[in-house]
Amino acid sequence: MININLSNKSPENIQQKFSFYTEEIWANEKQKFSKNLDTVFSAKKDETFILLDTDIVHYLIGLGSEAKLFEIQARAEKFTYDFRKKIKSESTILNSENFSSAEIKSLVKGLFLGTYEYPFKAKHPVYDSGFQLILLDFSEEDLTEIHLQSLAICEGQFACMEWLNKPQNFKRVPQISEFLTQISKKYNLKQTVFDRKKSEEIGLGAFLSVNQGSSQEAAFTILEYTSENINAKTIGLVGKCVLFDTGGISIKPSENLHYMKSDMGGATAVIGTLIAAATLKLPVNLVVILPITDNAVSNTAYIPSDVITAYNGKTIEILNTDAEGRMTLADGLSYLSKNYKTDALIDLATLTGSSVRMFGYTCGAYFSNNEALKRLLEKAGDTTNQRLWNLPLWEIWKDDFKSDVADFKNISSKPFGDCIVAAKFLEQFIEGHDQWAHLDIAGVAFGNVRYMKEKGATGYGVQLLINFIEKF
Repeated sequence: MININLSNKSPENIQQKFSFYTEEIWANEKQKFSKNLDTVFSAKKDETFILLDTDIVHYLIGLGSEAKLFEIQARAEKFTYDFRKKIKSESTILNSENFSSAEIKSLVKGLFLGTYEYPFKAKHPVYDSGFQLILLDFSEEDLTEIHLQSLAICEGQFACMEWLNKPQNFKRVPQISEFLTQISKKYNLKQTVFDRKKSEEIGLGAFLSVNQGSSQEAAFTILEYTSENINAKTIGLVGKCVLFDTGGISIKPSENLHYMKSDMGGATAVIGTLIAAATLKLPVNLVVILPITDNAVSNTAYIPSDVITAYNGKTIEILNTDAEGRMTLADGLSYLSKNYKTDALIDLATLTGSSVRMFGYTCGAYFSNNEALKRLLEKAGDTTNQRLWNLPLWEIWKDDFKSDVADFKNISSKPFGDCIVAAKFLEQFIEGHDQWAHLDIAGVAFGNVRYMKEKGATGYGVQLLINFIEKF
């Protein structure tokens, strides 16, 4: 993991300097340079100019006009990635005189997030333990806060991206379970795991229906982070953790099937959030449920027309085994609601192609039964640029998945509105919780990224949830 070092003491030998400029700041600052740089640098977004300044390599990086915090982070992230082969591991001055503390936090966070590559490269200039950012205008207390926040987001988001990017045979149940055990020990989390036998004993029928076709053991996993603050609120998080989704008997087309290693995007966002929250020691309690399985094709796989009994006793008629995410989430939500008292309940899932067709790669679709929760989530999305758009949970949608032989069908037979139907289906398993939100992040968790030729993990969800938790 990246080693972030910040200091306010300038060593004798500085070999490089990073200076970020908005167009407005550059207009006032450019006269400080002995050379007229107007023709080669104007501080427009993503513009970079390298200047040799008395034995120091000086990088001038443009932020554009009136840059917001998430735009500052994005520009810094892009700079570090684009210049990763040129940046040296020596101590580096970050010119901070024109920026507020919040803007510097965004710059530092972006500089280190931009170092991510897959597969993870431990021997990388900016991972080297000698790499250090010098912030001359900040106190030790400020540096400690900036360091902690940057480290927390980097560790959480990198874990999120790393596990989503792994090939299917490198993230089977024993491997991810071992990782969760490691972070539980590191961050003092309480870990509980129900295997197939235990899941059957307690009645996790919807989850087990998806797992029954797998050669891998079930791992219905509960992780609990407890704050030192005895008055802390408790947030429940459920992340869809289908390690690989073949579609089951309702098998998916072979084209782009390799991308279905990304069907655990909800879980990786939740895992990254848990790591970041524990690193920051946020004054909140978190109860995380990860129903870990794959969705396999086999002679024991569940079959269309099966009727399944979920944890809360409601029955589900299976029309399509590729609607497996809502099955695992149903038991995750009802188990958490019945066994824990939470002030908010949020589930995240790469759930439907419907949400992708509606919003593309711009934002996630979200649904909630609480107006205050909606406002907090939307504000967090706008602040972090991990955006969300609200869709309705009208009661009329429930008619679309009523069954003749069970309480519900697991899909609607109509060729539209599947992301809404899925959300309305999940609402039947929250046991009356009055502060619940469902985030369908299928279009934003995995997509076009600069560090891969094909699609890869975006890290979506970690900064969104951390910002939400801090404001909750």
